[in-house]
Amino acid sequence: MGNASSSNKISAQDRAILNLKIQRDKLHDYQKRIITLTDRETEIAKECLAKNDKKRALLALRRKKYQETLLAKTDAQLAQLEQLTSQVEFALVQKDVLFGLQQGTQVLQAINKEMGGLAAVEKLMGETEEARAYQEEISQMLAGQMSNQDEDEVEDELEALQREVEGTVEMPNAPTAALPGMTEEQKKEQARTRAKARAQERAAMLAA
Repeated sequence: MGNASSSNKISAQDRAILNLKIQRDKLHDYQKRIITLTDRETEIAKECLAKNDKKRALLALRRKKYQETLLAKTDAQLAQLEQLTSQVEFALVQKDVLFGLQQGTQVLQAINKEMGGLAAVEKLMGETEEARAYQEEISQMLAGQMSNQDEDEVEDELEALQREVEGTVEMPNAPTAALPGMTEEQKKEQARTRAKARAQERAAMLAA
């Protein structure tokens, strides 16, 4: 009985390790592929800003941020599962591992669907009815998936890109001294203002 139980335990652990390896291999493949997409999304944001189309520029950067965050979270989750599967007392954490692997599979499927290839990225600049419908769909999806911190980081990146596009990042005669940074209270106030603006935008979107 003891040998049979031991054999089953090892078999379950081996299966979990194999499934985990498959998931990590898929994730690494997605990480390589997404670089092409996020680079293009950054370029699209710049092109939109050059046309004073801030709305689409923001959408491109939000999509980029969402993809990067999704990959980072999945990577961290798989790393944690990897630690669990290497434990000697695997039977004690087997349910947690199996549940985690199931979640990982679902998230990887979501990532694969979300990536969509460069054709989907190019739709962010499209003017056709289909492209506009896609842009609206992405905007609504992101509204429920991104945290306020993620949104703030996106807006910071947007402002940095806008300065770059306008040519204010590196001026020939620009002063070398660093500009004074924002105080903590100013940062908090900026975050509150941005969150309020996003809430109003979402309310308007739902009312439309």
